[in-house]
Amino acid sequence: GVAQQKCLAHIQRNLTDVIETKRGRAAQFGQTLKGLLRDSLDLWKAHHRGEARDYVQQVERLDDQVTHHLRDRILKDDDNQRLLDGIGLHHDRGNLLRFLQQPHVEPTNNRAERALRFVVIARASGQYPKNDQGAEAYSAFASVIRTTIKKGASSIVEHLTRMFRNDQPQSGSP
Repeated sequence: GVAQQKCLAHIQRNLTDVIETKRGRAAQFGQTLKGLLRDSLDLWKAHHRGEARDYVQQVERLDDQVTHHLRDRILKDDDNQRLLDGIGLHHDRGNLLRFLQQPHVEPTNNRAERALRFVVIARASGQYPKNDQGAEAYSAFASVIRTTIKKGASSIVEHLTRMFRNDQPQSGSP
């Protein structure tokens, strides 16, 4: 399968939801993990600003701390155990801090969600047939349009025309 980065924003929200229901020591697991993930995100941002000193060493240190915190163990609190098991599995698979090891990978899927926002708005406003075929057709079309935009096509209409005619793109254009 394709290696994926687990969305840190979603994990942080899940942690916050659990932390808000806990008191004392039961809140520590989530708070500690949330802090480590925040530090990881701060390091990634600093790296992209060119301000991360000893980046590789800092990545190793954070990875060690997260690995230790997510070590296999039994926690007294059931919610914390679910977090440990679920997030720990993503970490074991390399999907939690992949963005630190491969800095071109984004730590959240915020950009992707923003890019697809127009699909949600169109669906909510009834701009395509309300059946499975209409939804699938719209989804496929929206995906093609977004890919065309992302590749920087100078004209979406020209690109789609070439695509439907099965023409090869002109040199220098997507």
